Amino acid sequence: MDSKELTDYKKDLRREAYRVRESAWRADPDAGVALKRHLMESVPIAPGIAVSGYWPLEGEIDVRPVLAALDALGHPVGLPVVVAKGEPLRFRRWHPSDVMVMGSFKVLTPPEGAPDVIPQVLLVPLLAFDPDGYRLGYGGGFYDRTLAKLRAAGHALAVGVAYAAQELAAVPRGPHDEPLDYVVTERAVFRFSDRKT
Repeated sequence: MDSKELTDYKKDLRREAYRVRESAWRADPDAGVALKRHLMESVPIAPGIAVSGYWPLEGEIDVRPVLAALDALGHPVGLPVVVAKGEPLRFRRWHPSDVMVMGSFKVLTPPEGAPDVIPQVLLVPLLAFDPDGYRLGYGGGFYDRTLAKLRAAGHALAVGVAYAAQELAAVPRGPHDEPLDYVVTERAVFRFSDRKT
């Protein structure tokens, strides 16, 4: 499959993936609580290391229960900020009491001036995932560039977070698609590699 075919195939797959995710979200709006339990019990996060999450958009599984628990345990928690098209993400420090501001793509972020966080564990949103640990993202490549940069500089554990219904038999992948180390859903935990943080 050439580059254009791959791009077109992913675009078509995204349309269906949005529909599946929306259905899962409407069926279980409290799935984030179960996700938190599975993640905290199964993903090795060393004391005190920085973790990134995201502020959920409509339809995305809610990771805020996980982020609040990690913050309470003393982990610096960062949320993503889009710097520019084609660039890796930056992460600003977040606390549950923060007043959020509107960032790029209508995503809420911590305010400008919040300190940067360099995460060693990243909770990564997605549209679909497969049994090999690959994800279908939103098409901007932000997380792939970010993971590539952080992994080149040291350790970065990528934890995809999703509804169980978002699993596919196979996700199309290109040369720049970064694999996940784990996927955590409201029902299960999938481990794909032995990378350690």
